[in-house]
This record gives sequence, C-alpha cells and structure tokens, in this order.
Amino acid sequence: MRNRLRRVLFVTLAVCTLLLVLLGMNFGSIFLWSVTPRTPFSQAAPPAPPDYTRPSAWSALPELQDLADTVPPSSPALDQSRAPVDVFYLHPTTYVGGEWNGPVDDATLNEATDRVATLIQASAFNACCAIYAPRYRQANMTALTGRSDEGLAAMELAYQDVAAAFRYWRETYNRGRPFILVAHSQGTVYARRLLREAVSGTPVREQLVAAYLIGIPMAEGALQQALPDIPFCASPEQTGCLISWNARGAGYTERIQVRDFATDAAFASSPSLCVNPLTWRHDTAPAPPERNEGAVFLEENPPQVRPGLTGAQCKDGKLEVLIGGDMPRDFMSRLLDHTLGEGNYHPVEFQLFYMSLRRNASERVAAFLRTKATTNTGGDP
Repeated sequence: MRNRLRRVLFVTLAVCTLLLVLLGMNFGSIFLWSVTPRTPFSQAAPPAPPDYTRPSAWSALPELQDLADTVPPSSPALDQSRAPVDVFYLHPTTYVGGEWNGPVDDATLNEATDRVATLIQASAFNACCAIYAPRYRQANMTALTGRSDEGLAAMELAYQDVAAAFRYWRETYNRGRPFILVAHSQGTVYARRLLREAVSGTPVREQLVAAYLIGIPMAEGALQQALPDIPFCASPEQTGCLISWNARGAGYTERIQVRDFATDAAFASSPSLCVNPLTWRHDTAPAPPERNEGAVFLEENPPQVRPGLTGAQCKDGKLEVLIGGDMPRDFMSRLLDHTLGEGNYHPVEFQLFYMSLRRNASERVAAFLRTKATTNTGGDP
C-alpha cells in the first residue's frame, strides 16, 4: 500500500507537470482535476471508520512518543502527563488520493499527517498542554474548493469521525478539564461545527480556554449568529474566545480557494474573522516584524527559530504578511505553494507565527487558571 500510494502520487504530479508545460494551463486546475473522484459518493465504498479506543487512531496522545512532543530549539519541554489543560487538535487535508474520503489505516498517509500537520502545528501547544490529535476519514480536497452535494457528503462522513473522537476524548481522557480547540484548514471546518454543536450553550463552554481555528475564511456575521457566547479574541489573555486568520501576501494570487461551503452563504458581505497573531487583537493595527518572536519550520534540519521573519496586519478579512527572508521549503512544499498561488501562505499559517502561538497559548492557559482559582476561592481578581 505504501509503495502504491507513492507511485500514484508521483504519477499524478508528473502528469500535472507535463500538462502544465505542454498546455500552459493553470496548475491548480490540473491538480484538482487529477484528484477529483471518478465514482459518485453514493456508489463509493467508504474506508473503515477509526476505532478511537486504539492508539493507532490518534496522531498524538500524551502517553505516546509522537511528533507533537517535538520542541523548537531553546524551548522548555513539558511533561504532558502533568499538563493542567488539554488541546484537541484537528489536522488539515493531507490526503491527495482520488477517493471521496481518505483511509485512517494507511501507514504512508498517517506518516504524512504526522509530519506535515501534527509536527509543525500541534507541537506549538506542547509548552502548556496535553495534546490529543485524532485521525479521521478526511474529505477529498475538492470538497473544500467547490460546493457539491457529493463533497458535502464526504465532509459529513469526516465530521462524524471528528464528533466521535471528541466524545471519546471527553469521556475517556478529558473528564472535565479545561481545553483548547486547535485546527487548520479542513480541520477548522469541523472544529467550527464542534463549537456550535458540542460547546456553545452547554456546560462545556465553561472549560474552553480558547479556540484557534486557522486557515478557513469564516464570516464574522455567521460566527456571531451561530456562536453568540464565544466572542472574538480582543487581547492576548482573553479566554473563552475565538481566534482565526488567513495569511496572504499583498497582491496574492488565489489559484485554489479553500472554503467551508456548508456555511456563510447568507453572509457574503460580512468580513472574515482576522485576529492578528502578533498582537492577538481583533483590529487592523499593523504589527511590525520586530513583534514576531520567531517563525519555526520544524521540518527543517536542524530547525531554527527565525525572529522577525514577517510582520502582520489584518486587512479586509485577510492577514497580510510580507516575508522578509527565505523559507525552508522542499520540492513538494514548493509545488504546493505554486499550486495554491503566489503569495498564498495557507500552508505555513502556523509556522510563520510559531513562537508567538507557543507563548500566547501559555498566557491564555495561565489567565484561565487564575480566573478559575479566583472563582473557586471567592476572592477578588
């Protein structure tokens, strides 16, 4: 299975590249064509569902040695068994096959998920928290690039896995502890729905430290309507709030737009939520590169902390960045960058602000625990 998937991926990329050269076509369109399922969803046999009682159904668990344990240079390690707060992390799309939903028992796909998602994103939270990262039968990428009934069905299947993982985690691992919800891209689509269906308006809401839902445009009007008790984060230590951004360069090219087609249709004129990851404020004030504690690319060998790589400013619902140096991107990563479009920094939305994320998660956890301690003792803040 491992060699077969690699051959399929190699052939797909080779065909796409050849067509790009010969026909001069948009690479993004060619790539999407190459991964579009040829069998209708109703006729496709879905992969076997994950069994969350088994460690193999998780990309990260505190009791396992996994890539979520990785720490950047000169950063303290945390014994996750003693962490006061949990992180429930939902990874982005890592499946590039031609079925409607990716399997959870494919070793090559799981290795890719661990390396290009859990390692470079979830690990940013291991200074404060115990990290839980379920695998799920992720939807084909085309489900997030164009609305279709079949794409929505594939995403519904993926969400049912996520909801089952959340229930199992709550009952077996979490047991009422505070938690942070973290997600990127496709994972953000399901995390947003989790907030609406399993957190907002329930006792679980009181345990929410913060939600970092990155990489999917989310209309502010739709969020306010669906999540009336979860405000947008307006300061670095605010808790129980929501954070999101979509990083783009000035004058970016959007060859592939990744969206949540199940929501926001009635809020086309509402701006997308943008909280600046250098100031942690929901405003349009610019933050210079000096505010950036460090981009980190853990896939780099050896990894380095790169302070001041970019500043950031929320503009028209996007987080505008200006990269002031080279990013360590291998061939596959650069191919992905080209596919998405010039100045589309969707793949590195965590890495560009890694150290700021790491610090901010710890600050919010500390603020949450202080508030809870004050509440429990009946004292003044």
